[in-house]
Amino acid sequence: MLASKHIALSFLFFCLSLHIANGADPLYHFCFSQENYTANSPYATNLKGLLNLLSVKVPPTGFGLGSTGESQSQINGLALCRGDVSSTNCKTCVVDAGKELPSRCPHKKGAIIWYDNCLLKYSNMDFFGEIDNENKFYMWNVQDVDNPTSFNQKVKDLLSKLSNKAYDIPKLYAAGELELGSSQTLYGLAQCTRDLSGVDCKKCLDGAIGELPNCCNGKRGGRVVGGSCNVRYELYPFVDA
Repeated sequence: MLASKHIALSFLFFCLSLHIANGADPLYHFCFSQENYTANSPYATNLKGLLNLLSVKVPPTGFGLGSTGESQSQINGLALCRGDVSSTNCKTCVVDAGKELPSRCPHKKGAIIWYDNCLLKYSNMDFFGEIDNENKFYMWNVQDVDNPTSFNQKVKDLLSKLSNKAYDIPKLYAAGELELGSSQTLYGLAQCTRDLSGVDCKKCLDGAIGELPNCCNGKRGGRVVGGSCNVRYELYPFVDA
């Protein structure tokens, strides 16, 4: 484990229930702010307004950011849907996240939540355009591959290729696959929040790829999920073409 805030979660993919696989339940969340707001305060009102704004702004393109309020009551937020998710499922995810996060982090001025289909983050701090290296967690398949050294290199090759592709396009998202032989295929994904520059997106993704050995060495599937970017690989398809 890298730090107290870097949480490791392991999942055996065939034990995952269908509703988790479909992104209906949160993967993880952090209540990262030490500052609180009170019920019925201007900040609470502005948070509701921000969540409503994001639920409308995000689904058409899969990403949106916004700010509501002024001075000490201002709140900033963003939401990102996975690049292959439809606008309908994106909206559902963002709305669910907007309901779930305030209840999981009551009265906290800053918090973040991840689902398979989206992430949502808000804070009283201006975090737009900055790489979030603090809020991060790992997930992996508990099954091992037969040849971890070779497999790890294939994972790095695929995800590095996807990183190079993602940072250079406006959507900051790329998914792809690599044939491993013996009728086996490796699938991967790399994505950044679109408030980042292309250069910072690549920096974030390459950093996440570099962290995979800390959690997922020789594992059949794994991901590093952060507040600004995430990478994932599996031996089964997990995104829509």
